[in-house]
Amino acid sequence: MAAAGEANGGTGKLEFSLDVPFPSSREATIALRSLSPDKEPRKGGISKLITVSGSTLSVRWSADEARILRVSVNSFLDHLSLVMETMEMFGPPVAV
Repeated sequence: MAAAGEANGGTGKLEFSLDVPFPSSREATIALRSLSPDKEPRKGGISKLITVSGSTLSVRWSADEARILRVSVNSFLDHLSLVMETMEMFGPPVAV
């Protein structure tokens, strides 16, 4: 898992990126579908983009305040942990 945080000089927003490798692209897509329905509760101040490239799930945040960014990232990591534990418990996905 690789992560980097920085302040974007052009917009003044804080940005954070997280890349999570999975054993297969199917598992990365399952994680994406499980985590995508969760929208940010605030109407403004933060945005989150979740994508999959190969077997890597990538998440990019952009926020006005460090506190909002921290809360969103922590919440996402809690949900990601639950998704990964569930996938591990039930084994690798079966081709349909």
